[in-house]
Amino acid sequence: MTEATRKIALVTGAGTGVGRAASLALMDKGYTVVLVGRRLEMLEETAKFGPAGKSLCITADMANPAAIAALFDKVKATYGRLDVLFNNAGMGAPPVHFEDLPLEQWQAVVNTNLTAPFLCTQHAFRIMKDQTPRGGRIINNGSISAHAPRPFSAAYTSTKHAITGLTKASNLDGRMYDIAVGQVDIGNAATPMTDRMVNGPGVLQPDGTTKHEPRMDAKAVGDAVAYMAGLPLDANVLFMTVMATKMPFVGRG
Repeated sequence: MTEATRKIALVTGAGTGVGRAASLALMDKGYTVVLVGRRLEMLEETAKFGPAGKSLCITADMANPAAIAALFDKVKATYGRLDVLFNNAGMGAPPVHFEDLPLEQWQAVVNTNLTAPFLCTQHAFRIMKDQTPRGGRIINNGSISAHAPRPFSAAYTSTKHAITGLTKASNLDGRMYDIAVGQVDIGNAATPMTDRMVNGPGVLQPDGTTKHEPRMDAKAVGDAVAYMAGLPLDANVLFMTVMATKMPFVGRG
């Protein structure tokens, strides 16, 4: 692949879990991937799993608008273009009763899960609409919570429902620039964040009980993101759900 045809992708939260799986899948498809996260050592570990020379590690705090702006400035200065953005970084709040959730915790989740993808998408639009060839693809990490909540998850669930609105609105507004926007909703990928599903008492259920839940290999999600990214820009997966087959989501558990 020559410099003129090299494809550039940016993945936030690339140091672990789904972000790492997606980054490796994109590298395997020939993309040069900008690995973004707060911990450099985790980004470098992701890079080591991929082919040499196919990644660039950049630390950035997704709760800091100035850091996000500097990130995209560096991508543009380094590569001159951006073909794929995977808005993956996210966080949750402690599972407390709805009325006990502190405002500061709510705002922290909103800043990371919603405001950061909004800002990243804005910066990506500015690069993608002016580059040659024009356009690109943006993929948002939605979550099963974009469809249905778990108990005591008001902040996380609200932001993931909002991501669905951001996906639809930015997909519509991106049409004039050949920018396609889609969303992957993930259920029970095997990552450090979901270890609680198989260890200890398990996960709180709507009836107040706790139970262990089946998980799937995060590679399945990474491969799904790479598939979405690899489509021609006249085709788009607007929404895709990738979930552990036997998780208690469909039906009544």
